[in-house]
Amino acid sequence: MSPPAPEWLIATVRQAKRGHGVENANYTKSLLLNLKLPTVCESAQCPNRGECFSHKTATLLILGDICTRGCAFCAVKRGRPLGPPDEDEPERLAQVVTGLGLRHVVITSVTRDDLPDGGANHYVQVVRTLKERCPGVTVELLVPDFSGSDEALATVLEKAQPEILAHNLETIPRLYPQVRQGADYHRSRTLLKKVKGISPEVITKSGLMLGLGEKDWEVEEVLWDLRGAGCDMLTLGQYLAPSLAHTPVAGYVTLEEFVAWRQKALDMGFKSVAAGPLVRSSYKASVFFEELR
Repeated sequence: MSPPAPEWLIATVRQAKRGHGVENANYTKSLLLNLKLPTVCESAQCPNRGECFSHKTATLLILGDICTRGCAFCAVKRGRPLGPPDEDEPERLAQVVTGLGLRHVVITSVTRDDLPDGGANHYVQVVRTLKERCPGVTVELLVPDFSGSDEALATVLEKAQPEILAHNLETIPRLYPQVRQGADYHRSRTLLKKVKGISPEVITKSGLMLGLGEKDWEVEEVLWDLRGAGCDMLTLGQYLAPSLAHTPVAGYVTLEEFVAWRQKALDMGFKSVAAGPLVRSSYKASVFFEELR
């Protein structure tokens, strides 16, 4: 069972869930519902979803809402996905982007180990449709590991040509058997390194959850691994268990510790670092992307 969260963190989560502006939040939810397009914000129970929806932004989830993996930290539904990718999804996604007025779009997906290409070609169709319907939009893709397929990764990079390619390591190697069943630390790190070999101009990004029982020296080793893979952008956030059935929180990181981790990561050479209790993969993604341009 997770230890009680500190009062300051509880207050922060409550504020983020409320957001600022009910009208915008309701509009965002209604648009997504009408176009039958899920978000990782809702599926993964992100604590920032109220805040993001109230600013008319969301991280869009493609390839359905059922994941073939069983990560013990994640609230996304797991099981056997129903059927092939939805051919109409790219068009609906473009309508959402237009409706929300987004200029920088973050797109992610469930893991689809049932598909021969892991969903790579669907990613391509989504991005091509989006850039055709919404000229000038920039795209950030948060992709699964494609089971280590070089072909699938190359397909996404060469045919979709996103501005940012993100893949989260999530935690330290020691905790993978406990937290990321079905994933492989070396495979995930290697994917990020391969991005630079295929498309050197693409910005790479990764993220870690803290509070799962990792030691400081283990986190630092992972950060050096990411720098060795040429990773440009980093996010560090507090792990919050979605339910009692998920991996419990081992401890809570203080605000001062997040500040220290951010500075350490910048000193190591990361070009952009977002670190804080409610920081998630797409936290203020458009803001951090603009800072790199």
